[in-house]
Amino acid sequence: MSASPWTDAQADPWAEDHDTPRRRGKKKPVGRRQLAHLTADDPEDVQDDVIRRLHDLGHVTEIVAELKSGKEATAYVARGPRGSLLVKLYRDLQARSFKDDSVYRAGQVIIKGRDRRAIEGRTRKGLDMLQQGWVASEYRHLWTLWRAGLQVPEPLAGPEPFEYTATYPAVLMRLIGTEDHVAPRLSDAHLTPPQARSAWEQSLSGMADLLRLGYAHGDYSTYNLLWWEDTVTIIDFPQLSTRQNPHFRDLLARDAHSLATSFRKHGLHADGQSVLREVQRRALGPAPEPRLLLP
Repeated sequence: MSASPWTDAQADPWAEDHDTPRRRGKKKPVGRRQLAHLTADDPEDVQDDVIRRLHDLGHVTEIVAELKSGKEATAYVARGPRGSLLVKLYRDLQARSFKDDSVYRAGQVIIKGRDRRAIEGRTRKGLDMLQQGWVASEYRHLWTLWRAGLQVPEPLAGPEPFEYTATYPAVLMRLIGTEDHVAPRLSDAHLTPPQARSAWEQSLSGMADLLRLGYAHGDYSTYNLLWWEDTVTIIDFPQLSTRQNPHFRDLLARDAHSLATSFRKHGLHADGQSVLREVQRRALGPAPEPRLLLP
């Protein structure tokens, strides 16, 4: 596989070190998984239990390469019965550099009082619930957006929750690009002036499509937009917020500012307020054509 602009070869302090003795009775948080533990000539010999489970479920036949290690997950290029896919493996919450998601969770209803207390107290049960909720949210949002016709990766587990929760802590989606040339993020893409203008227009419309559905992305910038065959694809959805979130307006304004700021590299200059007004105007327009699920 050729070098990808997403490749990150820096060492991760949370990567598992199997030479270090563990304290008895204390489970070490799983961070960035070593590629050697995810691959083997025989799938039954793969050391990582998550990948073995994905193989047994019929989703994955082979992990090809590590693509990108981020704040909360590591993305891998993989192969499966339906072709090339991306496997996003979340780290344990304790092993993330990004841990405080309270601003995104505001407005969500947690029915059981003890569940709420566990989350607020960051107990082991609470952290497990947060982790599972983070993964399930990405799947749920992916399915909502993909079926609504937005330009997002196709989710490859689901659409029923019992189907996609079986892949926890992984999220499976269609690979954008090819195994040899994975779609770069817009932040890394080299665009001509006409391509930059097209990417800008598509990005504004993508944010408007999210708003029309009642969503603020929460991290909308060229770092979470892919560029492939002159098309912008939106990624990274676990932190999506709805209008029930009391911080919704602030998150939306922050998205507009982030988009404007990150596009300056491509020679396009706008301020966050003008971007927000344009996105709100476009959100009043027609929606994309919904996708129909094949039987």
